[in-house]
Amino acid sequence: MTASLDPAAVIAEFIDAVAPYDPHPGTPPVALLGVRTAHGDQVFPMSDHLIRAMCRALASYRDPEDRGECVDCGGRHLDENLHCRDCGRLHGILGQVIADHARRVARSDGGNAPSESA
Repeated sequence: MTASLDPAAVIAEFIDAVAPYDPHPGTPPVALLGVRTAHGDQVFPMSDHLIRAMCRALASYRDPEDRGECVDCGGRHLDENLHCRDCGRLHGILGQVIADHARRVARSDGGNAPSESA
């Protein structure tokens, strides 16, 4: 995998990884992909085989930040603790335990916190 995040280098590396498996090498490209960066412009000829490989790679990609969808607001911004950054709901087992406990407390005493005795 390319250590650089140079878009042209990443595309070139992907092409180099896929090209040896093209069943019809040398056929005319079905598209040209142009990349313009601060380092200049590059054009990559794209074969049908390469386009299909990109489609398969995209279909199998899962972003490490994808932790699902919030059941309340539908947002896709759950943090590593499954806390929705959009609406504040806490998901997962811990979130369920906290929500169940909050409902029990609200039912049992109308939401009033127990008083401390000295």
